[in-house]
Amino acid sequence: MKLDVWIPALICAIMLAVVAVTATAATSPATSQIDRGAQLAKLGDCAVCHTADGGSPYAGGRPIPTPFGAVFATNITPDRQTGIGDYTMAAFERAMHRGVRKDGAQLYPAFPYDHFSYANDGDIDALYAFLVTRRAVSARTPPNRLIPPLGFRPVMLIWKTLYFRPQPFTPTPGKTDQWNRGAYLVASFGHCGACHTPHGALGAEQKPKAFDGGYAEGWYAPPLNASTPAATPWTEDGLFTYLRTGLDQNQAASAGPMGVVAHELARAPEADVRAMADYLAEMIRTPPRSPPVDRAARAATLHPVGAQLYAGACASCHEPGAAMMREGRPPLPFGTPLHEDDPRDTIQIILQGLKPPVGAAGPYMPQFAGAFTDAQVAEIAAYLRSRFSERPAWSRLPAAVAAARKETAA
Repeated sequence: MKLDVWIPALICAIMLAVVAVTATAATSPATSQIDRGAQLAKLGDCAVCHTADGGSPYAGGRPIPTPFGAVFATNITPDRQTGIGDYTMAAFERAMHRGVRKDGAQLYPAFPYDHFSYANDGDIDALYAFLVTRRAVSARTPPNRLIPPLGFRPVMLIWKTLYFRPQPFTPTPGKTDQWNRGAYLVASFGHCGACHTPHGALGAEQKPKAFDGGYAEGWYAPPLNASTPAATPWTEDGLFTYLRTGLDQNQAASAGPMGVVAHELARAPEADVRAMADYLAEMIRTPPRSPPVDRAARAATLHPVGAQLYAGACASCHEPGAAMMREGRPPLPFGTPLHEDDPRDTIQIILQGLKPPVGAAGPYMPQFAGAFTDAQVAEIAAYLRSRFSERPAWSRLPAAVAAARKETAA
């Protein structure tokens, strides 16, 4: 080819390449937007639900238990066949704000779009920018296991008509920017009410009873308002520490679903977690309470079998002066589960133990599910309640232990 032919052709090709690169750069998410999306993903615990045990991050496959069966979290990596790689930003916004999949199918509220509807478009777009720049993983979502006819997605249109009222977040006049930021995050990405609010017969949150306590994955999520059963009042600093570390010396260590939440919040922006603590501290404010009292003698008289089991399996770590207690662990009388109306948190902690929510040095307790029978777990729970709480004794404890085992195995 002559020079006067191929040189112009080469220049033209270079110019086209530059234009293509420029166009790609113009449509690619900015680093700052991706970083912002990464922070929101931690605040929303996206990886917690959308990562199966032993699976790739965000590749889905984790079963989310509901009263109606299991809903499997979807793959939200940018794989085009099995993930969200073919989602436009508008399609992603619709899924987050309206609970509608790209193909028009209705999403189940196990995906808390009723909370994400409060999030502003800029934050949703930042989350999208983060997710579509993750490593694409080919992983098909298992079919949901729901009771009929709930496997038929159009049924969700009835549910939405009854319960779904999407609306943007509205700041409260007269409150500080930090407080409003915390209110926004708790309502939207944090979706705290999804666990800490009671649900009705069809699974919708009972909005008039917001933050009055609820149930999640076999655990009880205590109230986040003045009806909290906490033995000692929460403070903003205490809440901040608890959310970031999963531990507050005057309350308890996080357990169950809350343990993984603390793990994510430990890596979230400190200012955002502080804002959430500011908002929650006002909601949960309670008058001063008398410090809990240890009534060991009374409890041993009422529950001698539980006292013996406790002495053999628990006392070496939990009695005053024990090595574990000198490491800043909350004393048992301060533990919120022992003061709750529902015994399931105490039961689940005995059965499943505690894993350090943040770092290997966090609180740890071995599980006793294989060591004790249902009757023995019930005896220990009854002894602990009688010894460390002034509240009424729990009823039907053996049945509650059996139910907890079943929920854990499901």
